Amino acid sequence: MIKKIVLNPIGTIHSPYKESKDIPIQGTFKAKVEAWIELKDKYIPGLKDLAQFSHAIIIYHFHRSEREETEGRPFLEQNKHGIFAIRSPHRPNHIGFSIVKIKSIKGNKLYFTEVDMLDGTPLLDIKPYIKYFDSRDNVRSGWIDKHFKNGNIPDETIIK
Repeated sequence: MIKKIVLNPIGTIHSPYKESKDIPIQGTFKAKVEAWIELKDKYIPGLKDLAQFSHAIIIYHFHRSEREETEGRPFLEQNKHGIFAIRSPHRPNHIGFSIVKIKSIKGNKLYFTEVDMLDGTPLLDIKPYIKYFDSRDNVRSGWIDKHFKNGNIPDETIIK
C-alpha cells in the first residue's frame, strides 16, 4: 500500500465566500454567483479547448478543515450520516469537488458560476463535465431523496 501521496495545487479558487457559513449547500442554489480560478502559468496550455464545454468538474482541497470525521450532520437534517454519504469537508484527505458552469477563459483565469467553495481554496484539478459520461439514469440519492420529494427544493434558510 502507498504510504504517502503528495498533491500540489495547480492554482487558486477566488470566490466571494470568505466564511463557510455563507456558502450555499451546492452552487446550483445560488447559480448566478461568480468566481474565478487563477491557474499557475505553466498549466495555461491545459485550458486549451475547455471553453467548448459548458461545465467543468473542479477538484480542490478543503484547506480550512482541521478535523477528520467518520460521521457528520449535513445541512439538510439533524441526523448524522457516514462521511462517505455526505459532502462534508471534514473527511479523510479533505478533497472536495464541484460542478461549475464555465463563463469564460482568459489567460490563466477560468471564470465560472454555481460557486460553492471558499475564497483562496487550493485547486487540485479541472476536468470537463461530459453529459455522456457523467450523467446517469435511474439514480437514487439515498437519504437526500426525501428532501426533494415531488420536485421540491429545500428552502436554504431552513437548511442552515
